[in-house]
Amino acid sequence: MKLLRVGAKGAEKPAILAEDGSIRDLSGIVGDIGGDTLTPEGLAKIRAVDIGVLPKLSSSDRIGPCVGNVGKFICIGLNYADHAAESGLPVPAEPVIFMKATSAIIGPNDDVIIPKNAIKPDWEVELGVIIGKEARYVDEADALDHVAGYCVVNDISERHFQTERGGQWDKGKGCDTFGPIGPWLVTKDEVTDPQQLGMWLDVDGHRYQNGSTKTMVFGVAHIVSYVSQFMSLQPGDIITTGTPPGVGMGIKPNPVWLKPGNVMHLGIDGLGEQTQNVKAYSA
Repeated sequence: MKLLRVGAKGAEKPAILAEDGSIRDLSGIVGDIGGDTLTPEGLAKIRAVDIGVLPKLSSSDRIGPCVGNVGKFICIGLNYADHAAESGLPVPAEPVIFMKATSAIIGPNDDVIIPKNAIKPDWEVELGVIIGKEARYVDEADALDHVAGYCVVNDISERHFQTERGGQWDKGKGCDTFGPIGPWLVTKDEVTDPQQLGMWLDVDGHRYQNGSTKTMVFGVAHIVSYVSQFMSLQPGDIITTGTPPGVGMGIKPNPVWLKPGNVMHLGIDGLGEQTQNVKAYSA
């Protein structure tokens, strides 16, 4: 299934993408796409519905974040060896965990706002993993049983805030609008192998990133298991799993930074595409 949320910010309706491409309203079936809806029982409830009889929603309506009321937005850093190399950092012996503020979450095609005092805003196409069943100290062999599905994430980053202002990475990762997710949550039964997904990102029509999840240092199952050793994972939590090479800071000899007027276009095989206009902050 391809689940999504449609409507104005704060008033999104839960929906499902039908086989004919129409968007069908799930608000009579579930309250939202998130939390209990993403458990095995919640997804089974949606699967039992005849999608063809559900009301259609306008294809011109805004697509919101594909998960609502996200509890934790967890990120894995330097999870592609070639991205670590372009960052001038060693490949980590264990997954690098940091958090992205849930207030950064926006829809897949919403505007990205460059924050005040930003110097080095950057892009990162990433595979997002959405939890569907509580995970606490799970074994790697069982980890994917706790996954509801996958989505596209743009882990937008302000590198000056992230690496040159002291402290942890979070301050360069959690700015408002720095977490577009969607368009869809694609349930795991539609993703044969999360380690075989092509992914790409363009800025103003120029392809900067062109990679695959097959080159991850730590795969999805390992990441879910690993994170669950340090914190419980709840239905609706999102883990974003790192980016392949081609980010702006890795371009030599002159890094490329996002600026107002840029347009980012990105996608992952089978998980959909995003388009964001970059705008300057205004009070």
